[in-house]
Amino acid sequence: MVSLKLQKRLAASVLSCGKRKIWLDPNEVHDISMAHSRQNVRKLVKDGLIVRKPQTIHSRSRVRTHLDAKRKGRHTGTGRRQGTREARLPSKVVWIRRMRVLRRMLRKYRATGKIDRHMYHELYLKTKGNTFRNKLHLMEHIHKAQAEHKADIVVTAKAETRRENNKAKRARRSEQAKSEERLRAKFAAAAGLKVAEEQKQ
Repeated sequence: MVSLKLQKRLAASVLSCGKRKIWLDPNEVHDISMAHSRQNVRKLVKDGLIVRKPQTIHSRSRVRTHLDAKRKGRHTGTGRRQGTREARLPSKVVWIRRMRVLRRMLRKYRATGKIDRHMYHELYLKTKGNTFRNKLHLMEHIHKAQAEHKADIVVTAKAETRRENNKAKRARRSEQAKSEERLRAKFAAAAGLKVAEEQKQ
């Protein structure tokens, strides 16, 4: 049998692929063996005696099925785990994700006016100090703090009103006392005049 190693090498070079991808027509071995140049090989390719094989299909369907199952929590038992818990999901990554989530929420609340800049700063520092477990915990804290703040405002307003009322009462009493004093003085002066007139007579 004729060796077609040269033709296969030239065909691989012409078609820009590996030698394993080249198909030589077994019925036209004589014609193919006569091709000793790239030009001749190109002609054979054009005639269909030399063909580049199609790319072999590497199916990922089984991989996709497996990944779908893993997303549901299958195949993740103790026997499947290779690294330590820290290696599989570092605690620093968990911390960074939590911080980003909470800080994003704080920025959004500040932008929409749900919290003022003073409360934002206070909660930012508390978040950094690991006070809040998650968004829900932070949200509950904000609602509670705002309720307390409103209650403080109501109490302060009531105290101020009471103070004003007491002040007004005191002012009224002092005014009343002064008017009574003036009346007493007037009556005393009138009585004194009467006594003096009687003495003169």
